[in-house]
Amino acid sequence: MTDTAGRPVFVLHEHRKPAPHFDLRLEEDGVLRSWAVPKGMPTDVRRDRLAVAVDDHDLEHATYTDPDKDIADTGWWELEDRTAKRFVFVLHGREGSRRYALIDTGRDWLLHRTKVQPRFDP
Repeated sequence: MTDTAGRPVFVLHEHRKPAPHFDLRLEEDGVLRSWAVPKGMPTDVRRDRLAVAVDDHDLEHATYTDPDKDIADTGWWELEDRTAKRFVFVLHGREGSRRYALIDTGRDWLLHRTKVQPRFDP
């Protein structure tokens, strides 16, 4: 499902049921790794969001919609740094590029918008 330049895709699904929430999906190792983000993507560095890891999805799910699920954003993503407890990545979506970190708390994950953001869109 990589984009035309061979880069891994991401999709942000907006769900209306069973309760409103977002799913962040990142293509990796032939599947979409997925996290439920109940309150949506963080918009500033002071407000981390809970991100609950959910089952991986097939790559075809990157374009899937239904009456209760829309695509809020899509594009490609790049990994900048990864450790056992955290990875930093940039989403290159419809409205530009944003850098985030997913931090493993041991129980769930925190989704953090990093202070340093990309200066330009590639």
